[in-house]
Amino acid sequence: MSALTQQSLAAVAGFGRFGTFCGQLAIRTVTRPFYPREALAYAGLTAARCLAPVLAVTLPCGMVIALQGLQIFDLYGAQRLLSSLVSVAVLRELSPVMACVLVAAQGGSSCAAELGSMRIKEEIDATEVMGIDALRYHVLPRLLGLTLACPILGTFGALAGLLGGYVTAVMLKGEASGVYLANLWALTQPADLWAGIFKTLVFGFSIGLVATFHGFYARGGAAGVGRAVNETVVRSVLVFVVVNYLLTSALFTDAP
Repeated sequence: MSALTQQSLAAVAGFGRFGTFCGQLAIRTVTRPFYPREALAYAGLTAARCLAPVLAVTLPCGMVIALQGLQIFDLYGAQRLLSSLVSVAVLRELSPVMACVLVAAQGGSSCAAELGSMRIKEEIDATEVMGIDALRYHVLPRLLGLTLACPILGTFGALAGLLGGYVTAVMLKGEASGVYLANLWALTQPADLWAGIFKTLVFGFSIGLVATFHGFYARGGAAGVGRAVNETVVRSVLVFVVVNYLLTSALFTDAP
């Protein structure tokens, strides 16, 4: 059997295992018992871990958008539209994408490492021996926690991005504060805010699925945990970048 055939069969088997994993989690999502306290605790832990990196990235990104936009609008005397550009870019794309990239890098990798370590140390096997459903107790709360943490971080990221745009335009470049604030929502609709939150929910769910899958099925000792963490970051980012394009096309194609 050729190497290409073996890789193809391994890929098909991996997709099958992932589909089975998703189906098992779907059944446990709608059946008792639930562990909401653990899910909320993990969401808070993930938000606390990722908040500083999200703010550290979205704030200067908002500043860069304002700086580059101002150079273009100066050519046409349309500086009043700068805040509208910043709000649309931050709410629709910058905040959801950048926040979830950092969640994948920080929260997703931590989740995969935790589950991988538990698998390697046979803690998950011990849980199942005691008659406790490992998927329901260990995996599902982490999946829901990552899903809930992303909208929280996306909201803080949006505020930081808008603040960064204000700092650049008003405090550094001397634009009128009243004009900037008056036009901040000129091209932005309430649907943009809700669409951004919806995107972060989908992104967080995608990250959670990939992270818990790779962590739960980690094999091969410490090296296997490292592979699970690496695959979590790479594949979760790839997945939600593709999902982001599809959601943006569906939600904003006809938007002004």
